[in-house]
Amino acid sequence: QVQLVESGGGLVQAGGSLRLSCAASGRTFSSYAMGWFRQAPGKDREFVGSIQWTGSTYYADSVKGRFTISRDNAKNMVYLQLNSLKPEDTAVYYCAAHGGRTFSGSALSSYDYWGQGTQVTVSS
Repeated sequence: QVQLVESGGGLVQAGGSLRLSCAASGRTFSSYAMGWFRQAPGKDREFVGSIQWTGSTYYADSVKGRFTISRDNAKNMVYLQLNSLKPEDTAVYYCAAHGGRTFSGSALSSYDYWGQGTQVTVSS
């Protein structure tokens, strides 16, 4: 069982930056792939990016070059650095965990555990 708690959301102006954090419980964190997703009002939850247990990262085209995912296995933490924010990045951001030392992909159904989300609002 893995519990995930996101933090770091807030209100920021367009062009600004935020860093989201996701704290994970459990002793096997390093074996999990971690994903970030977001859900804007009235829209489906969508893949933002992931970091595999190998350290490889993958991003949605909409955030590539602006967002960066990293992890600190010693602290059971995963981070999402959001730069050059746009109003269309406004959403609730969720972290998720995929176990089994296998590639997680971008599908919501691939992830076993989810956090409660943190709100990011970008003003124009």
